[in-house]
Amino acid sequence: MYGDGGDLRHDMGGVSKCPKTDARYDFPIKIWVKYLSRVFEKVLSPNQDDGQSKEGNAVSFIDVRGLKPVGEFGSREWCEACASFGAKILEIGDMPADLCWGFSEVYTCPPERLISPEWPQSGYYFMVENGVVSGGAEIPEVCLATPGFHVSIRWAFVCNQSRSLYGMAGQKQRGIEEAQLTRQMSEYIGYEPDLGGISEAFWPAPVVSALTVGVEEGSGLHNIAATLQSPSPEFAELPTTELGVPDFSKMSTEQKDSFIDLCRIDRKALSVPC
Repeated sequence: MYGDGGDLRHDMGGVSKCPKTDARYDFPIKIWVKYLSRVFEKVLSPNQDDGQSKEGNAVSFIDVRGLKPVGEFGSREWCEACASFGAKILEIGDMPADLCWGFSEVYTCPPERLISPEWPQSGYYFMVENGVVSGGAEIPEVCLATPGFHVSIRWAFVCNQSRSLYGMAGQKQRGIEEAQLTRQMSEYIGYEPDLGGISEAFWPAPVVSALTVGVEEGSGLHNIAATLQSPSPEFAELPTTELGVPDFSKMSTEQKDSFIDLCRIDRKALSVPC
């Protein structure tokens, strides 16, 4: 857990059983990736064999080499594909029969081309409830109310780097670079913008083991999602780090202003409504 965890449910060996609780926690987005890295390191043994969860349940290695991009980050096609793979991983991961756990990501202020009147909110979910796995690109309230990992984040802040493939070291480096990006943006506009964050972070060991199988070999949920993602034109001319994080220090003034606008923030308000 990052910093003082308080009473946050972070027992990596436990599971959340029904009935569900309503306790929620808020985390700044700049600690999001750093927190996930620490969680995964606690759960995954460095000598753990691929295809085997820490608790001995066999899980399948999904070979990303056969996957192709299906859409931009946050598009309905991409969200549906990510939800499908997330649900599939839980199914083949042999989750405990009484486990209740949910995952949701909402991408706020996406480009208009990615949403529609029929699908006004970019994001996806997958979850398991008493052995029943579900997922999709329309996040139900039951998922949001289920203990798990729930985040709402500005589309532009995480879009480009989400295409990068990496293991645990890359996960850490992304966190460092995103924190630097936030700091540089804050210095430029004169305050720390509200880019979103984590409302709840609960990662039971069986879930983490399933979602990170093969992560150092290019698999795992993140790398699957990254492989399914096609480039977004907004970042074609922006300077970025090797991991794809926008490099604010190397942007021209025009590029900085463009990126600030893309994140829907300005110098006069804490945030701009989408």
